[in-house]
Amino acid sequence: MKCANIFSDNMVLQRNKPIRFFGTCPEDCKFVKVSVSPLSVTAEAVIRDGKWEAVLPPMPACDCCLVQVLSDSKCRFFTNVAVGEVWLAGGQSNMEYELQNEKTGREELEVCEKENVRFYYTPKVATVGDELLKAESETVWQTASAENSGNWSAVGYYFAKELSRRLGCTVGIVGCNWGGTSASAWIPRETIESRESLLPYLEEYDKAVAGKSDEEMIREYREYQEYDRQWFIRSRKVYEEKPDAEWEEVCAICGENRYPGPMNIANPMRPCGLYETMVSRICPYTLKGVLWYQGESDDHRPDTYSDLLTSLIGCWREKWQDASMPFMVVQLPMHRYKNDPDNGNWAKIRQAQRDVSERLENVGLAVAIDCGEFNNIHPIEKKRVAHRLCIAALEKTYSTDCPNERYPELTGCVKAEGRLVLKFSRNLVPAEDPEGFMLCIDGEYVPAYPEISGNTAVFNVNPDSVSAVSYLWTNYCQVNLFGENGLPVPPVRRSLVD
Repeated sequence: MKCANIFSDNMVLQRNKPIRFFGTCPEDCKFVKVSVSPLSVTAEAVIRDGKWEAVLPPMPACDCCLVQVLSDSKCRFFTNVAVGEVWLAGGQSNMEYELQNEKTGREELEVCEKENVRFYYTPKVATVGDELLKAESETVWQTASAENSGNWSAVGYYFAKELSRRLGCTVGIVGCNWGGTSASAWIPRETIESRESLLPYLEEYDKAVAGKSDEEMIREYREYQEYDRQWFIRSRKVYEEKPDAEWEEVCAICGENRYPGPMNIANPMRPCGLYETMVSRICPYTLKGVLWYQGESDDHRPDTYSDLLTSLIGCWREKWQDASMPFMVVQLPMHRYKNDPDNGNWAKIRQAQRDVSERLENVGLAVAIDCGEFNNIHPIEKKRVAHRLCIAALEKTYSTDCPNERYPELTGCVKAEGRLVLKFSRNLVPAEDPEGFMLCIDGEYVPAYPEISGNTAVFNVNPDSVSAVSYLWTNYCQVNLFGENGLPVPPVRRSLVD
């Protein structure tokens, strides 16, 4: 009898919810029983085809529990188990961004030991095989400490820290993220095939691997990895000598940058790959919900991102057997590289994220528009993002009313004589020439600078000539309009035509 690798000492089990324990066993295994003390909770497993699953009844929050898993041939104990809140921190590099590299992360590591926060980092291996099995056998739940927590997700850690303090219980984070990944990497093939709009992800991949053997693809990817390793060494030397070197100059000196490498069975960026090697390995470990910070790597297909995110949420809810499992989504912040054109694709991704949060139940949105950095896709400060995720979770998931933590949303437009007045849900802090407003006049969006008064933005313009208004509908610009509570006005585009 063997438990799935995500079960270990120091793990956190979700309180007030049926808990699934699962694993594998010999074909002739007669029984598996799971018990938790001192809560006196026990469940017998269902055994089928060499797999077992036991469902424990809901338990209240409790620390320092002992879990026993007993079969007819083996007994396994897990110590220092907590019953509290469990969230999965998923997405790409900004969710992956490590606490030790965060703006105040080094100072946080010196004091984090006192926090009731724990972390399990799903092993990051691109293919199923011996390397993955070895990594899983060596991965365990960790308690917070300067030694343990450096490579934890900074967003995940700060979210868990705040949530633990607010709820008064231990919070566990399951890290399941990989930099540079499309959302298509995190769902199975059948999910992509179920939506016509998503088929290009598979068609592109299938074309890349057509006619190639597994051995050939693995060799190709290993050659790329060695090239990339050498390229990184060369580029690091260039940046040491010229810290402000432009990307084009670095590539001219170091040669072509071939990231993300050949798209094949060894590449972690491939569609469906990380669902197979990461998500399916921890599912259905019982969660409260999911924190999702991703979208940057799907900006080449922004018009289908709403379908992609909707499909991911539906798929994960099905696989976790929880049709209403909460998702808290980070709306992408401002970003543009200096030499890139502002094509507005990030604005479309942000709108897709908002649309999904408004259309689906139990999906919250953490507006992070003011948390970006020009020319840096990895903002080093993550506390604000984590705090806004926590507020979203408190209101959406824990029925906690946080009225002072609500964004100043656009609530209406009034056309008055010689003026267009936008109304917001709370008073705004007056800003000199607030950036980001565009009015659509005669079919063309033009910049406009309103006067801010109370909860209104007033434009001195013939209102009948304006057919639509947008705010922050761009990849990057300065954000300088906030509510009196310090939260930014979220990006928006709205038609004014009845």
